[in-house]
Amino acid sequence: MDIFQAIIIGIIEGFTEFLPISSTGHMIIASEFLGISQDNLTKAYEVIIQFAAIMAVMLVYRDKISLKKIDLWSKLFIAFLPLAIVGFIFKDVIKELFTVNIVAIMFIVGGIVFLIVEKFYKESESHTNEVENVSYKQAFGVGVAQIFSLIPGTSRAGATIIGGMLLKLNRKTSAEFSFLLAIPVMGAVTAYDLLKHYHEFADANWPAFSIGFIVAFIVAYATIKLFLVFLQRFTFVAFGVYRIIFGVLLLLIN
Repeated sequence: MDIFQAIIIGIIEGFTEFLPISSTGHMIIASEFLGISQDNLTKAYEVIIQFAAIMAVMLVYRDKISLKKIDLWSKLFIAFLPLAIVGFIFKDVIKELFTVNIVAIMFIVGGIVFLIVEKFYKESESHTNEVENVSYKQAFGVGVAQIFSLIPGTSRAGATIIGGMLLKLNRKTSAEFSFLLAIPVMGAVTAYDLLKHYHEFADANWPAFSIGFIVAFIVAYATIKLFLVFLQRFTFVAFGVYRIIFGVLLLLIN
């Protein structure tokens, strides 16, 4: 992987990881277009840029990373458990689902779900409007919804945001809970991948990896900030439409 490829993949990771559009599909298309083989060295690079994304969300929400917020982090741990348990039990089955067709279909299905939920969603009704006020029951429900993200193309952010909205969180709170939940989820995934691929770092192109890390961090940080501003004025309808169009294009080019 050269520096140009590292920058492009870093941008895609940083931009798509926290939006409800699934980074998986975009990474597949970008890798094929750039001629990047899905080998262990590529997996090692993905560990690097995932860590960059974690660092970005931790910087944005640094005021919530404190023992004073232990109640919030207890809820996030409750939300993390369903995915961790189901993912561990069915990890071999999940690997078999990584095909372009499944990713494309889940893009379309997820887009339709977003449009349906937005059709009936009324934020003017009584909703939880602060992430600290999310209940343990709501947190667990979001965690259950997150299980669907194990299907490639579903989007972890998309599943948790939809889950939050269905459980009476407003859009902003759903997104923020999803961002914070990414810390334990992506932290666990990154740690697991690091243990699997740590030996690959010996052959890494460190200049490219380092630049990719910086790019992914900056893009992820900016994306989170801009996404929260976006939600103050708009709904998720645009993401639903985008997912459907992208999914159809994936099916056509496959």
